[in-house]
Amino acid sequence: MAAQSGPVSGIAERYANALFDLADERKALDEVAEDLRSLKRMLDDSADLRKLVRSPVVKSEDQARAIEAVADRAGLSQLTRNFIGVVAKNRRLFAIEGMIAGYLQILARRRGEITAEVTAAKPLSDAQMAALQDSLRQVVAGKVSVDLTVDPSLLGGLVVKVGSRLFDSSIRTKLQRMQQAIRGA
Repeated sequence: MAAQSGPVSGIAERYANALFDLADERKALDEVAEDLRSLKRMLDDSADLRKLVRSPVVKSEDQARAIEAVADRAGLSQLTRNFIGVVAKNRRLFAIEGMIAGYLQILARRRGEITAEVTAAKPLSDAQMAALQDSLRQVVAGKVSVDLTVDPSLLGGLVVKVGSRLFDSSIRTKLQRMQQAIRGA
């Protein structure tokens, strides 16, 4: 992972590797991955939660208590809750999103999967997700893991990033292009 570029910092990388090793040892790779995806969705959906984990002003004890309550309420596994507790105690919650990304990257690499970062205007149904994965599988000719983020500002359509390739079929981008074309005419 050392040569990797992207959202995973050195701190996040070390923690992600440690969590991966623990989860692998305990045969809980999928359980922890699902926990981390849930936590990522919670962070994506809550500005207050993002503020809590990123704030250097909030005491570590308060951060730890708050994130533990979130983890309990979300029903995260004991291993994931213990990990988050250690991260909070060590004042590293600011890097939790990188840790999540790092863990999921390690898992995908282990499985020979390519991760597609997909942004949609609204959550996708199971049928839409399956169709998307089938389409992506054909494009990359291999296993694909989808990391879905919801961004209502897209208005509709999808933005898909696979490796260095970007496919943007969002209505927002189409409107921007039309606006530029009108200005240029």
